[in-house]
Amino acid sequence: MSHVFHRHLKHSYPTAVGGEGPYLIDAQGKRYLDACGGAAVSCLGHSDADVIEAVRDQVGRLAYAHTSFFTNEPMEALADFLVERAPEGLSSVYFVSGGSEAVEAALKLARQYYIERGEPQRKHLIARRQSYHGNTLGALATGGNAWRRKQFEPLLVGVSHVSPCYAYRGQAPGETPEAYGERLAAELEAEIQALGPDTVMAFVAEPVVGATLGAVPPVPGYFKRVREICDRHGILLILDEVMCGMGRTGTLFAAEQEGVTPDLLTVAKGLGAGYQPIGATLVSERIRAAIAEGSGFFQHGHTYIGHATACAAALAVQRAVEERGLLSRVVSLGEGLQQRLEARFAEHPHVGDIRGRGLFRGLELVAERDDKTPFDPERQLHAAIKRAAMDEGLMCYPMGGTLDGRRGDHILLAPPFILDDAHLDEIVDKLDAALKRVFTHS
Repeated sequence: MSHVFHRHLKHSYPTAVGGEGPYLIDAQGKRYLDACGGAAVSCLGHSDADVIEAVRDQVGRLAYAHTSFFTNEPMEALADFLVERAPEGLSSVYFVSGGSEAVEAALKLARQYYIERGEPQRKHLIARRQSYHGNTLGALATGGNAWRRKQFEPLLVGVSHVSPCYAYRGQAPGETPEAYGERLAAELEAEIQALGPDTVMAFVAEPVVGATLGAVPPVPGYFKRVREICDRHGILLILDEVMCGMGRTGTLFAAEQEGVTPDLLTVAKGLGAGYQPIGATLVSERIRAAIAEGSGFFQHGHTYIGHATACAAALAVQRAVEERGLLSRVVSLGEGLQQRLEARFAEHPHVGDIRGRGLFRGLELVAERDDKTPFDPERQLHAAIKRAAMDEGLMCYPMGGTLDGRRGDHILLAPPFILDDAHLDEIVDKLDAALKRVFTHS
């Protein structure tokens, strides 16, 4: 018996022993094409020589020094790199060990910002249903996935949730995308008014919704309207790019495509590409200034923030993405993947929608295409697809609860940026085989 407390204690897992480019290899020598990057993490694949060398070099010089005593060169260099490329107005970076910690830091920074400004009544958060912002208690409370929240509800702070920007399900017949976005903006405005505009602290959203909806992009103009509403009421905008950021959608930051700058922006996953655990919260100049000119001390912290080896790995990852021109590859590969998915599955009786940006694509599965009826959740379709895909040598990211935390299934694809066209063909062929296996035997 394994003494590891695994994610699922009734499952057995193959043992990963190696990685080669976009493939993982188990102890029996079976190769799995990693079409989801684990969880949208492994943007450079699993054996990048430059990143491996950077980690070895940093460990050989300085693995770790606690940031209450020292700064370190990789942390300073990585912060410089990110700020130079971030949306205008983001001027500093708070480093953590992952996405949930990045969101927690953003929430606490938002609260402390208002304390420093003499507005302690601002305490309410607004987020969106069917969002996911992490599994620590503050991040889980902010997220709007009912299934993930349910058993921990007594431990969670109160957060208001409005509708997601989810055109496949939410846009009314005959309604233009722009009108749909305006309707959602009006809903946000109404929630702010109900809570009291001077009591609302922040609105939190993923620019492209990842795990809980499956690569759902916003309609045009939605985030500009959100930004306008936040500005009018003095509310902070927090964008969670833990999954959709760091090049995944074709620009380094997903917010670039929306033409907005958030007050706080969270990243992780693709930041370090899995070579080290790392996340970060990018902070606007006005938030930094309020704290710097006030107490001067952010009342928060973790042991491993600014970890020298993690920062060195992330810097090597980001330099590789930039110097190898991989962002343009994400755009072209993403278009190629979308075309292949549509060619193979657009008429599939159980594929209702194919969506996404860059190398961040989702397929929503339905029992009936005409009325978008979801499958019975008791069927656990997403779990069956994951098993079938693994049998085919494909890692993808199926999830259930797409509609409301219980009903609905989708498949998320988030492969490494280093693929070629043959890999795109392999993804679609193996996914097709997995779906045939599941639907044929159901």
